[in-house]
Amino acid sequence: MSQAKTNPNYKVVAENRRARFDYAIQDDLECGIMLEGSEVKSLREGQANIAESYASIEDGELWLINGYIAPYAQAKTFGHDERRKRKLLVSRKELARLWNETQRKGMTLVPLVLYFNHKGVAKLKIGIAKGKKLADKRETAAKRDWQRQKQRLLKENG
Repeated sequence: MSQAKTNPNYKVVAENRRARFDYAIQDDLECGIMLEGSEVKSLREGQANIAESYASIEDGELWLINGYIAPYAQAKTFGHDERRKRKLLVSRKELARLWNETQRKGMTLVPLVLYFNHKGVAKLKIGIAKGKKLADKRETAAKRDWQRQKQRLLKENG
């Protein structure tokens, strides 16, 4: 989080922490997201959740589906639907690459982090991922535990 210290605009709003456990992330991509005013205000307060959401390509456009942005209390008349489909902005070249990747067996688009970049613009990082089997999840957990134990041993002996 060195970037957060150096830049006051950079702020992580929501993180999908389960994604790296449930999926093997092969590649990731930063994309813009089309939001309404009340949604941006709500994001600035950190009121979002992307844990159960996913991205998909429909009619040649990339969409974030089931992403939750809490309603903004002060925007009573011009509020927004919390779980509406939100369009994600990527170049045509990137969209074509994502389309090719998802057509391969088992590949999916998983939202990883929703954040404000150094310019204060809301961005979503999506990962091109393959679902892990139960054995893979166990292997990941065992590897993580071993790394922890190794660090502990080094700390004690060092």
